[in-house]
This record gives sequence, C-alpha cells and structure tokens, in this order.
Amino acid sequence: MDSLMTLLCSLLIGVVASNAALLPAQVYWNSVLPNTRMPNAISDLLSSDTVLDTKTGTTVNVGKGGVYVNAHPGKPGATTVGVGKGGVHVVAGQGTPGGTTVGVGKGGVHVVAGKGTPGSTTVGVGKGGVNVGAGNGKPGSTTVHVGPGGVTVNVKPKYGKPPSRVTVGPFSYNYAATEDQLHNNRQINFFFLEHDLHPGSKITMQFEKINTDAKFLLRSEAETIPFSSKKLLEIISRFSVQPGSDEEEAMKETLKECEDPVLDGEKKMCATSLESMVDFTVASLGTKNVKAVSTTVYSKYETPRQEYTIVSSGVKNLSGDELVACHQQTYAYAVFYCHMAKSTKGYTVKMTGKDGTVVDAAAVCHTDTSAWNPKHVAFQVLNVKPGTVPVCHFLPQDHVVFSRNK
Repeated sequence: MDSLMTLLCSLLIGVVASNAALLPAQVYWNSVLPNTRMPNAISDLLSSDTVLDTKTGTTVNVGKGGVYVNAHPGKPGATTVGVGKGGVHVVAGQGTPGGTTVGVGKGGVHVVAGKGTPGSTTVGVGKGGVNVGAGNGKPGSTTVHVGPGGVTVNVKPKYGKPPSRVTVGPFSYNYAATEDQLHNNRQINFFFLEHDLHPGSKITMQFEKINTDAKFLLRSEAETIPFSSKKLLEIISRFSVQPGSDEEEAMKETLKECEDPVLDGEKKMCATSLESMVDFTVASLGTKNVKAVSTTVYSKYETPRQEYTIVSSGVKNLSGDELVACHQQTYAYAVFYCHMAKSTKGYTVKMTGKDGTVVDAAAVCHTDTSAWNPKHVAFQVLNVKPGTVPVCHFLPQDHVVFSRNK
C-alpha cells in the first residue's frame, strides 16, 4: 500500500510541476486563441479542481478529498486511482458502463457497482456504519447513512445555486424596461451617450463585484445537460432547485432570453461552456486573431456608487465595427449570452473614482439602435429615441467583449 501511494504521489508531482500543466479550458483557449490574453471575467470562472497534462493526456484532480489521477481519460477501460485521507480508491474499466470501483481505507471497504451507469448504487461498510448512495453520479442524487447517530438522508446538488437576482438583462435589446430596471442604479448607470466619452468627462456609477459559485463546465459535460425551457422541470430537479423559488425564476428567465429570436443583423448564442464561447467568437469575427477585454476594478473591496472621471488619454478604440459581447447570465453554472451586432464600436476606458479607485472599463457604443424596443431602458434613461444617436454602455466586471486584433 505504501509503495503504491509513493508512486502515485510522484506521478502527481511530475504532472503538476510540468510546464504543460493547465486547466482543460485553458488548453482549448490557448490552442484556438494563442495570441489572446484571457481576461479575468473568464479566468475567474474556471474550475481549479482539474489539471490537464497536455503531453500525456492525464488529468489530476487535487481537492479536499485528496488526489485523483485519471490515465488516458475518455478511453473505455482506462484506470483511475485516488489517494486521499479515505485511503486508496481504484476504478477498473473507467468509462465502461458496468465497471466496478473498490475503495480500501480507514473508513472500511467501499464498492460501487455499475460505475458509469446513471442510477448506479454505492455501498460503504466501515466504522462509521453503512452508507448507501442511490443515483450515484447524478447531480441531486440521494445518500443514506446508517450509523451510531441514527439515519441521515442527504440530497446534494452538484453545482452551486444561482444568485437570487431575477430580471430581464439590460443587454437584451428587444425587451421593454421593467419597473425594477428603472429603479436599479446598477443597470441604469451603465448607459451613456457617445459624446460623453472623452477625457475629463464625469460619470456617476457603481462597478459591483458579482459573487457567484457558478463555474464553467467542460463542453463534454455541458452537452449532457438539457438547456431548454421545455426541460425546465428536469433541469431544476437536477440541480435541486425548489419549484417556485427565485432560483427557478432566474433560470427560467435566462432560458427565455436565450431562446428569443435575434434582432435584425444580429447573431447570438448562449454559451454553456468556454469552448462554445470561443467557437462562436471565431465564427462570428471570422478570425482567430482576436482581442478579449473586460472591466477591471483595481480595489480589494466593494467600491461605492461614486463619480468617476475619465483620465487624459484614457479612451482607446477597439478595432473594427463588429464586436462579440458576452454577458454572464443567472444560472446554476456559468452561461453567457453572446451576440454580435454590426454598427458597433468598442473602447477601453481608464477612469479614476473620487475615492482614488482606478478602473479599466470596457465600453460598447451601438451606432444603429433602430431595431431596439422603443421602451428599452437605455432610451428611457437617456431620453433619446431609437435610431437617432449612438447609445453606449459600460460592461460589468463579469462580461467580456471580443474584437478583431489590429
């Protein structure tokens, strides 16, 4: 046993220490967009649990449960080995429905029958009592523990719940403004007119930090999960979201926005993985030579709503009149509403707040708003009509804009 653990720890050290050790989504980004720096709005949403060695194809998961090594992932018959506080766990025939796992550790003996088959059952017998897992491998599966303390039943969602924020996004331009939006400083203050975009201009707003547990899923996992209003009941059950809750309403609204028809001259998609976001961007802009920017607030603390001043030489143009903007949605995992519209201009804007906070903001100006809903929040806030003047907005910290590189 000791020799096996020593061997596995050596393998882990070799993989993690390798210069080729990257998160799987980073590997895809670098392979498709080798000249593009990944902005914080994206890197902050990557799951840090899994590391991929690009030379061997081996994945290593380092977490609270210990070390998990998967050799030749994705190939039927591959073997995985986990070393942690619970002992040594060996999975023979990984990826093959019906394969068996055996764990031997201080907790006793754990057997999983039918590994890889949804709905399989696990049984653990050890000092802690008897543990039964029904629906193993499914988010929202149920575990039952029988021990000295009695019987415990636990239904555990696989992903964090979405935040309780239910509203139509201000960047969906075919919607009329809601009462909530008209009284929401966070959404109203993002909009401004293009003639205000110059050094010395003062804009009052707040760049809030968005705290969410939602992370990107790998495309291979995201594609196995339904993403449709018709499947809403199945989706909320999968993530243990209560029917009628704010969480369900938020997810319902996201699905509705994603399924709504596009405006004339616009392309859109809802990216359920980083890989699909990258593919949509490349296909829409027609090049892999792109620049990605997001808003960065240089402060460790939540900044207040305050007056910001655009600094001298603080306005920089992004290349071209076609941009792809991706807006994070409220969902159980990271989902972005991405769209490309013609007649748009992008900028990076450096500003300083009254309290000294420095912000590098991403901004987009729409020069043709004739197809927007006449009652959209931007027109009501700025007191202008569709198609008359360019309408601009800053991007929140969790949104991204892509442009062709100069």
